Amino acid sequence: MKLPEFVLNIGAVAYKEAAVILHDRPFLGVVLLQPIVQFLMFISISNIPQNIPWAVLDRAATQESRRLIEEVRTSGYFLEPTTVTNYDHGRALLSHGEIIALLVIPDDYSQLRERGGAEVQLLLDGSAPLTAARVGGYVSRIAAATGADRPRSRDGPIARSRPPTAIDVHQRFWFNPTLNDQYFFFAVFAAVLLTNLCLSATSLALVGERENGTYEQMLALPTTPLELILGKLLPYVVICYIVLLLAVLLAGVCLGIWPQGSWMAVVAVTLPFVLAALAVGTFISTVSPTSAQSVFLSMFFILPSMILSGLMMPYLLMPDGIRQIGAVLPTRWYQIALRGIAARGAGILDFVEPLLVLTGMFAAMLAAIAWRTKPRLD
Repeated sequence: MKLPEFVLNIGAVAYKEAAVILHDRPFLGVVLLQPIVQFLMFISISNIPQNIPWAVLDRAATQESRRLIEEVRTSGYFLEPTTVTNYDHGRALLSHGEIIALLVIPDDYSQLRERGGAEVQLLLDGSAPLTAARVGGYVSRIAAATGADRPRSRDGPIARSRPPTAIDVHQRFWFNPTLNDQYFFFAVFAAVLLTNLCLSATSLALVGERENGTYEQMLALPTTPLELILGKLLPYVVICYIVLLLAVLLAGVCLGIWPQGSWMAVVAVTLPFVLAALAVGTFISTVSPTSAQSVFLSMFFILPSMILSGLMMPYLLMPDGIRQIGAVLPTRWYQIALRGIAARGAGILDFVEPLLVLTGMFAAMLAAIAWRTKPRLD
């Protein structure tokens, strides 16, 4: 074969392939969307906490104590503090995952400040070690800067000859006193496995039927779209519970990381998540003309689910906008409930919101799949 003929043949095949690609709008859309998705995920990777929920138990209720609270609040890292009146209330907020830190100011805080030193206590949710360590460091730094200023007595500024007043922050980490990172990752080990399984397996469900030539036979069955979809999802639900059991046993037997809360709570919160994730994968299958495109599209849900949901890093560390995007992923709500049950010993009643959100996601995706699935050929 002569070189010009060889080049022309390659050019002809390349032209044909380019024409096919240019007419494949779903593929082009995914290709153009990929840089945007990757960009958003890299933006979300940050070690700077923002909008941290916290609470204050101010037993002193003096100008000095209020000043410390204001310094922490205006640092740019924290939300408006929740005021609690006793330890039990603060512990309950920590246990339910509603706050990350509880600042306790003793009743003799101002007197100790005037004498040259004061102590405050900071209780932190150690189930997210990176977040707890960062928050504790910021509060200690703010307290040190506040203590370096010249204290004031009831009659005015204290003499300049007195050295700066120290404010010691005694940190105590709950649920994970040693800040062991393994507790953070293996608490949601099942969520990682189930996310991959649900989105990968069902993304090929209907598109595989079309490619095998059995889609028409399936539609001809005396079943409604809803019955058809639920029938295809049910075996995967059973498989997901087997994977869940293996994940819990591996983390427990090998590392000693067992769920601190109710096992029934884990089982209950897993069902709506599995159904929602399976429904997302099935919907991908209904909009993908080929298996290759279905796999490609499923990756756009798997990768964000790993990063934006809070599996790999606390979602509270993510900037505004990115954090809200992760809230549309089923994995975000599942990991919130799973970490609360596994690390903080919470029960099913503590996670009504994730249950409702996941159930709503499943219902919405089920309606979208039924709309896309035609019961009869046109």
